[in-house]
Amino acid sequence: MQYSHLGSVIPIANQKGGVGKTTTSINLAASLAALDKRVLLIDLDPQGNASTGLGIDKDDADNTTYDLLMGTCALEDCVMETSCEGLFIVPANGDLVGADLAMANMPKRELLLNQVLNQYKGEHFHFVLIDCPPTLNLLTINALSAASKILITLQTEFYAMEGLTQMHDAIRHVRANLNENLSIDGILLTLVDRRNTLDRQVEKEVRAYYGSQVYETVIPRNVRLAEAPSHGIPIIHYSVQATGSVAYLSMAQEMLERESIERS
Repeated sequence: MQYSHLGSVIPIANQKGGVGKTTTSINLAASLAALDKRVLLIDLDPQGNASTGLGIDKDDADNTTYDLLMGTCALEDCVMETSCEGLFIVPANGDLVGADLAMANMPKRELLLNQVLNQYKGEHFHFVLIDCPPTLNLLTINALSAASKILITLQTEFYAMEGLTQMHDAIRHVRANLNENLSIDGILLTLVDRRNTLDRQVEKEVRAYYGSQVYETVIPRNVRLAEAPSHGIPIIHYSVQATGSVAYLSMAQEMLERESIERS
């Protein structure tokens, strides 16, 4: 999907909760911004954790992703600055809980976010990252329908491959019916502890099956990563030398390298 004023639109998704989607959304966005990219993070999860994790008082925001999808404000009016230079956010709050029901009878309900992005005439963003809810609901379908490509976060656990299969089914459905250009940017392994035999085994199986689709960078289990959201800042601004910070910077650089190869 190409938008005249936007670069790559990348939902960060998995139908399972607790696999590092929001942590990745916040810290990948901040790392790309630290590498001199202008980044917009759209919080599409009713929990609003990406907003809180970037120090945004989500209940005090004038315009949120709910207003955006309901058509009561333009994207330009929903964008808020964060404390990280080059990183902006469209926040979410509890209003988004009712979005599925409110969207149910709206025309082209699966393409509302696509329409909003198409209408954007503001300053260019190199990347638009979307933090998706942990379900394959109408919000997630909107994100996939608006996407250039999708980043799947995957925890190295017993049911990892089963979850990937379900995610691929959803991608095939969206590609067949709503967004024929949707592709997979990559699979990012999260919460990895290579001291654990199961973690190593799952990583080996995922890499054997999906090959180059899997990012070389893995995101380790890291106490600092868990602490940073409570301070309302990404890991790179909380503890730049932490292993989690180093990992997300490496992942951002790997993403930029993939983008460069695609364009060449």
